[in-house]
Formats: sequence, structure tokens, C-alpha cells
Amino acid sequence: MTVGLAELRRGVETLAVMANAAGTASGGANAPATTPSANGRAAAQRAAQVFAAALADATATAETAAAPSTEADSTAPLTLDTAQLAALTTATPQQRNLGDGVVLGALDHLGTPYLWGGNDPETGIDCSALVRTAFREIGVDMPRVSRDQATMGIEVGSIDDALPGDLLAFGEPVNHVAIYLGDNKMVHAPRSGEVVKVEEIDRPITTIRRVVDTQRPSGATWTSLDADRSFGPEELQALFVEAGNRWDIDPALLAAVAQVESNFDPDAVSPAGAVGLMQFMPATAAGLGVDPTDPASSIDGAAQYLRQNLDQFGSISLALAAYNAGPGNVAKYGGIPPFDETQRYVRQVQAIWSANAA
Repeated sequence: MTVGLAELRRGVETLAVMANAAGTASGGANAPATTPSANGRAAAQRAAQVFAAALADATATAETAAAPSTEADSTAPLTLDTAQLAALTTATPQQRNLGDGVVLGALDHLGTPYLWGGNDPETGIDCSALVRTAFREIGVDMPRVSRDQATMGIEVGSIDDALPGDLLAFGEPVNHVAIYLGDNKMVHAPRSGEVVKVEEIDRPITTIRRVVDTQRPSGATWTSLDADRSFGPEELQALFVEAGNRWDIDPALLAAVAQVESNFDPDAVSPAGAVGLMQFMPATAAGLGVDPTDPASSIDGAAQYLRQNLDQFGSISLALAAYNAGPGNVAKYGGIPPFDETQRYVRQVQAIWSANAA
């Protein structure tokens, strides 16, 4: 039985989700009600079978690769280091970050034929469609064409500062894009007659873009980085920047949360009882020492809460899911909980954040 990367990933994640579905974990103050899955055990067993088959297949592949070869094939595409690939595909969602999600989204399509203008992985995709598909894995909607994709996010100074999941753009004007994998490798859809593959970076890079990230360069502050960016009402921007610097959270992300939560209304009160600009439930606000009716305190509390969730779960998408549904539900499901409200919330915030970061 041959199991591809996509099946391996889905099997592992399903196993983690369903194995935790036997009991109901208590969510945070804003968490929707949840019920255990009646089919959890059977689903976990199916996922375990998929995982076992994938491991067997990976082992056979590794043994074949280790066997002595009688001739060298200089045209064969590069492959990821076996240990790196295993770490990526078997990591739980809490152990991954957003860059890992982008990388996995791109690697899912290894071997897909290149088709200029193609959007369907079943028939063929071009380089910008691959990038767009990969970023959709983390809920970010990218522009369709490469030249527009190359304006997203913030610029990374050099390949030495690049991280897996960063966007690489080539050409003047930009006419090709790829996803950086680390170790001077990229995954891309090269050209007609070829397939999505992993290769060494062998051409000049026009720009490197970090579309989603929470870490600022050493010694820099969000104030200096964001001099040319604007997000949220003018009277709130300084508060977003101050809280972002204190808790090392992109102020543009804080602004995106505020927009989705209350549309920047400090007097907002939800039907469920969430209060203020960042929509804290009273118990959550009390636990953080936050006055939800005060914009400065509310924004600082949101940054603190996002930092706690980010440190616990390791990715922005999961930190946002925990903000909406409660950390208990994220831990229970091993990822973004299967609640329509929460999944829509994560997509909305990340889409606005991406636009703010441009």
C-alpha cells in the first residue's frame, strides 16, 4: 500500500483528533459547547492503520534510497532530509508553526503537473496557484498572480534570515514564486513539462516575503518596522503598537482581532456577554487582570492572552482558535476545533492580518 504525504498528514492529524474525542475537555470562557464523537475509537483505529501503512512505506523508501546505486541521476529532483520530513509529517498541530503549515500545504502537491493558469491540483497548477493553495492551509487568502503575491507581508532582508514557509519571488518584474523550505531549498512548480518538486535555489532572488509571522528581527521594535503601515483607527494604533512590543505580538494582528471581535467598538457587548474592544468574557478578563471596558487594558490583555496561547500551541492559527473557542477545545481536538464559528473566525482574522501586513 502506497500512502502519499497528504494521506500521512491527514491520518496523523485524524488520529490525534479522534484519540482525544473520547472525553469532553472544558473550553475557555468563550468556548462553544462540545460533545464527544461516538465514532472516535473507530476513526482513531482507521487513522492508526493509515499511519502504520505510511510508516511502512516511508521505511521501504528509505531502505531503497540507502541501497547502492549503479549510476548517478543528475536530473533527479532533490528530496527533503528523511528526518526533517518525518518530523514535519508526524508533528502534532501544537508542535507546528504557521511556516510548517505552508510547507506541508505545498509538499502535498509534489508531483502535480505544471499547467500555466491551472488552479486544480487534480489536473495541474502553476507556481502562483501552488503558493495560493499552500497558504490556504493556514487560512490565508493570497492573490492569484505572482507579482501581487510578492507584495504580501513584510520583506525579509536575506536568505540567511529566511524561515521555512517564507515566499520567494524571482524575476524583474516578478514572474515566478516558490515556498522556502530551509537549507537553500524551495518547493515550486517550475515550468511547462515539469512537476511540483523540491530543488536548490539556483537563481537570483528578487524578494523574500514573510506573509504571516509574530517574531520581529532582533533589536527592532514594531514601531520602527511599522512606520509605513496603518491598521485600525488612528486613536488605537499607538495602543496596538505598545501592547505588541510588550508581548511580542504583531500589532497588525491585534488590530485584526479587534476588527473581527467588535469592529473597533470599545462599548460593544455580545449576546453571550463578552465585553469591550477585544470582547473578553468577565471571567477571562478577571483572570488576566484586564478591564475590558478600557481600550488600553483590553488591547494589552488580548496581546497577553494571544502570547500565552501562542506559547502553548505554537502557531497563530491555533492561538486565534484558542482565543475564540478556549484553549481546552484546541487541546482536545489537537488543532482548530470543528466549530463553524471558530473556523470562520480564524480565517477572517488571518485574512485581515495579511492585508494589514502588506
